[in-house]
Order: sequence, then C-alpha cells, then structure tokens
Amino acid sequence: MSTLQRSAVEPCRSEEITPVRLNAEALDSTAPEYLREFKEDLAADRLVPARLTVEACFDEDCSLSTQEEAKRIREYIRAAAFLGTGTLTVSFEDVADERKVRPALAACAERADREGLTLELDGPIDLES
Repeated sequence: MSTLQRSAVEPCRSEEITPVRLNAEALDSTAPEYLREFKEDLAADRLVPARLTVEACFDEDCSLSTQEEAKRIREYIRAAAFLGTGTLTVSFEDVADERKVRPALAACAERADREGLTLELDGPIDLES
C-alpha cells in the first residue's frame, strides 16, 4: 500500500461488515438498476460482496460459442465492478479447444483488470502458461 493510500486508511474506523461470496446464478439480472437494489439490500444486512463466482462452459469446439461465453463473463465483470467485489472467479470443467478459450479468457482478464478486479480461473487451464 502506498503512503498516500495508508494515510487515507489509518484515520478510518472499523466497520462490522461481513464479506460474502456471491454466485452469479443468484443474480436475477446484470442491469444496473437491479444491481443497485441488490447492493443496497446487502448493505442493509451489513454484508459486502467480496467475490462473485460464475460458472462457464467451454466444452464446444466452436469459436462463436466461446465468444458468446466470454461476452457473458464480461457482463459479470461489469456486474462485479458495479457491486464492488474485488474478485471474479470463473469456474469451468471441460475445454474443447484451449487455443480458442485461452485468448478469450485473457481478454476477460484484461477487462477485469481495467475494472479494478482480479479474475481467477477455476478450471483445467490458466493464463500463467
């Protein structure tokens, strides 16, 4: 943490707020109006969304299908940023063609980074290799 950030945090008082992990399936929508209400409801219950987890499917060997799934993940990146979560976890099992999926997920990771989020992958591939 930089000196500037530390000086902003030190005079703050602690809050009794519980961080929670959200599953994307629990969200009825990614529309800003819905997310605003959802976030207000969490705050009223003294909860703060720390992580959003989305189940993805890359088991088709089809570029269009891969891009549609990446588009869906980007919607949840936007939703996670709106809710103030720090991490979006993309969970997936099978990958039909890693050569199609890896660049799509790398683009999602870049988008998440621009939005101030960490994108974590819970699946058979990672972006490190």
